[in-house]
Amino acid sequence: MELLQNPLFVLYLSVAVYYVIIPVGFVTNWWLSVETMAPNGTILVTGGAGYVGSHTVVELLNNNYSVIALDNLVNCYAEKNQKPESLKRVEQITKKQITFYNIDIRNKDALDKVFKTHKIDAVIHFAALKAVGESVQVPLMYYQNNIAGSSTLFEVMQNNGVKKVVFSSSATVYGLPQHLPITETHPTGQNCTNPYGKTKFFVEEILKDVCTSDAEWKVILLRYFNPVGAHTSGLIGEDPSGTPNNLMPYISQVAIGRREKVFVFGNDYSTKDGTGVRDYIHITDLAIGHLKALEKMNESGFKGWKAYNLGTGQGYSVLDLINAFERASGQKINYEIVKRREGDIASSFADPSLAKKELNWTATRGVDEMCRDTWNWQKQNPNGFQK
Repeated sequence: MELLQNPLFVLYLSVAVYYVIIPVGFVTNWWLSVETMAPNGTILVTGGAGYVGSHTVVELLNNNYSVIALDNLVNCYAEKNQKPESLKRVEQITKKQITFYNIDIRNKDALDKVFKTHKIDAVIHFAALKAVGESVQVPLMYYQNNIAGSSTLFEVMQNNGVKKVVFSSSATVYGLPQHLPITETHPTGQNCTNPYGKTKFFVEEILKDVCTSDAEWKVILLRYFNPVGAHTSGLIGEDPSGTPNNLMPYISQVAIGRREKVFVFGNDYSTKDGTGVRDYIHITDLAIGHLKALEKMNESGFKGWKAYNLGTGQGYSVLDLINAFERASGQKINYEIVKRREGDIASSFADPSLAKKELNWTATRGVDEMCRDTWNWQKQNPNGFQK
């Protein structure tokens, strides 16, 4: 306090602020940037406002990462000239700020500007169209968005010296399973049953080629099985635009009264009850898998690319999931059996042991928690993010 009463000290302090601290601040933006407060680095998250993206952003922020989120809003809700509602709620959950850009990853100039504005340490790449049935109907849209967009993103990363990426891949790259459970050594790209799966396979191949061409690249391919559930707060969850293409949100919309019944596509598969069997994984477990992937890439010995399955290793049929949701919600779920849907397969479930061994990751939430958290989200948000 005595120093502050000394006129000479106050004069020197004023000169330092005016001629040193303020100019340095303007050059570096250090007083405005949340990135300087994140000891684990800054992660660019494409598709950051989507279902998997928003839940992963929660985990990143809660684990001392800074986040730059990109999204073109094709599958999320946002009021005009505002952040997507999902990211507003992520900020509410974490009490931390997100830098957001409304950008399509096919826009090379806009992407390049983001990379030149921020010091980005790694990228988690979610941005993609993702409906199996839709991809069969409009394959060119999927190839243009998923493959061309990814290629543009990787080119901009290369040009800006950012060579770490976690890619949101899919179990669909395995095509028709040759054995169950599916391991990472299972062939990929053979008998892929839909264009969506093919786009994921092609992007994986692009990244493998990039790693071959440049040893500085570090790539982890996360092959998801079936993400379901919601954040335990009920503030964020799956909110598809239009008619849901995935089973769980369709079931939950029937439970809340938005839809009359669930359509079960086929009951003549070679499964225990004739309906399709899938490996469902809680969205929070899936999100944590991305943090484990970032940690793996930062190990001194990691180089090139590596693929990991993210699943529980447990298969549930469509009717299993309907029954579990009835237990969790206390609601009767009406359903109707209809013909098989083109592009679907009978059974798919993971062997997740490699992720457990090398990423120190395992799914900890079961189907009852998946249904409970989905119902909690749906009850609080009967119309999704729209008010």
